[in-house]
Amino acid sequence: MTLMEAINHLDAVKPNGYKQNEKIRWLSTLDGIVKKEIIDTHEGGEKVIFGGYTEADLTKTLIVPAPYDDIYIKWLEAQIDYANGETQKYNNSLTLYNNAYLTFAKAYHREHRPINTAKFTNF
Repeated sequence: MTLMEAINHLDAVKPNGYKQNEKIRWLSTLDGIVKKEIIDTHEGGEKVIFGGYTEADLTKTLIVPAPYDDIYIKWLEAQIDYANGETQKYNNSLTLYNNAYLTFAKAYHREHRPINTAKFTNF
């Protein structure tokens, strides 16, 4: 899914008044989290380059692949609900997002070897 596809899909399923650049910022935040918390904790993480998105990146493919890419729509929905101050909707949207995030994280962990971060000391 590209940046523009995610934004267009969101706008189709959850009409809103937020500008494109705000949605790009939200998506950039999510991919930054995914990169740091999931990708970088596994071997090969250094091959995935991410420095954030701008309006010039609308055709860029987002980090999380199908079939897990619905995480982007759920994240954007939660951000809109939060920004609107709709607490109940936000809690529901965030629960759906968290489930999507954990599903992707587990799948990534199954398919990629974690980096051994254990530290041993001799006493």
